[in-house]
Amino acid sequence: MAKICMKTPLVEIDGDEMTRVLWAVVKEKLILPFVDLKTEYYDLGLLNRDATDDAVSAESAHAIARLGVGVKCATITANAARQEEYSLKRLHPSPNATIRAILDGTVFRRPIIVNRIKPSVNTWKSPIVIGRHAYGDVYKAAEMEIDGPGKVELVYTRADGSERRVTVAAFEGKGIVQGMHNYDASIRSFARACFLYALQEKLPLWFAAKDTISKIYDGRFKAIFNEVYESEFKTQCAAAGIEYFYTLIDDAVARVVKGEGGFLWACKNYDGDVMSDMVASASGSLAMMTSVLVSPSGVFEYEAAHGTVQQHYYRWKKGEKTSTNPTALIFAWSGALSKRAELDGLPELADFAKRLESSVISAIEAGEMTGDLAKFSVPAPEKILNSWDFIDRVAKLMRA
Repeated sequence: MAKICMKTPLVEIDGDEMTRVLWAVVKEKLILPFVDLKTEYYDLGLLNRDATDDAVSAESAHAIARLGVGVKCATITANAARQEEYSLKRLHPSPNATIRAILDGTVFRRPIIVNRIKPSVNTWKSPIVIGRHAYGDVYKAAEMEIDGPGKVELVYTRADGSERRVTVAAFEGKGIVQGMHNYDASIRSFARACFLYALQEKLPLWFAAKDTISKIYDGRFKAIFNEVYESEFKTQCAAAGIEYFYTLIDDAVARVVKGEGGFLWACKNYDGDVMSDMVASASGSLAMMTSVLVSPSGVFEYEAAHGTVQQHYYRWKKGEKTSTNPTALIFAWSGALSKRAELDGLPELADFAKRLESSVISAIEAGEMTGDLAKFSVPAPEKILNSWDFIDRVAKLMRA
C-alpha cells in the first residue's frame, strides 16, 4: 500500500515518561505504516531541556510559528522532587507556558465522546469545551520566600522613572509572596479567539472570573471581554443565535455540574487548567480530551492535555505492560495531521486522520479499552487491554 504523502513537515515535540514511551508506539504502529511522515523533531524531555538550559522549548515554539502546525507529547514541569530525581541543574518554567507565551494562543479542549462511556455528571448531554487563556497569571508569576519581619510592596516604575507602590503585606514573621501579571493585548487575543471559536462551532460562550474579589485583575478580564463583545462580535453573535454570558467562577462551577453542557467555557489560565481536567475526568478519563493551541497568527499546536502518567512509567520500567490510555496522544497526531492536510490541500491525509479517530472510537465502542474507561463503560468490557494491545487493535481496524 502506497503511503500518503505530505508537503510540509509538522513540528514534532517529544516528551516524558509513559507518554514518551507510548508516543513512539503510536508513531510506529498507527502513523508510519500509512503516512510518509515529515516532521521537524524537538526533544522536550526533561533531561534535554536541562542540557540545553531550556532553549529547546523556545526553539520548538518558533518552529511551530514558522511551519504552522505542531504536535506535542506530555512533558514534566519539574518541582524540587523532580529536580532531585533527575539531577537537574535548575528548575525551568513549564514548557507549555513557554510555547503558549511565544505563540500568544488560546487553548481549546474538548472531551472525546464515546456512546459506551457515560459521564459521571449524569445531566450532561453535550460536550463542554474549555477555552483556556494561554498566558500569564500563576504560570508566569514571580515568587519569594520571606525570611522574617518586613514589608512587601508591588512597585511599578514607569519609563520616565516615576513610581507607584502598593503594600502587599506587612510580615511579622516568615511567609511567602507571589506576584502575577497579564497584558491587555493577550487578554484581548484570548477574548477574540473565544468569540471566533464560539461562532465557528455554534456554541454559547461563558466567561467566568472572580471580579467581586479581584476587582482590578479579574475585573480587567471581564471588562476586555465585554469590550470585545460589544465592539466586534455582538451583531455576529445575535445573528447566529450565540449567547455570551459572564458569571463568577464559583457560580459557573455550580451551574456546570447541574447543566446539560453544550457550551464553550472561557477560563483564565489556571482555572482552565483545573476545569479542563474536571471535564475530561467526568467525561470518562483525562486521556479522553483533545487539546489545541490556536494562535492569532493562524498557527496550531495539538497536544495531549494530560500529564506524563508517572506511576505507570515506573511500573513500565520494571517490565510491566501498563493499561495507559493512549487516546489523547493519538488524537493529538490526528488533529495535527488533519490541520496540515487542510493547510496544504491534502484530502488523502485528511481522510486518514478521520479514519484514525474513528478507529479509536470503534475499538472502544466494541468494548476494547484500557482500564481507565472500564469503570465507566456500559456495558462493562469483557477484557481490559494494555496500551500495546489497544494500539494493535486500532491498527487492525485501520487496515480493515
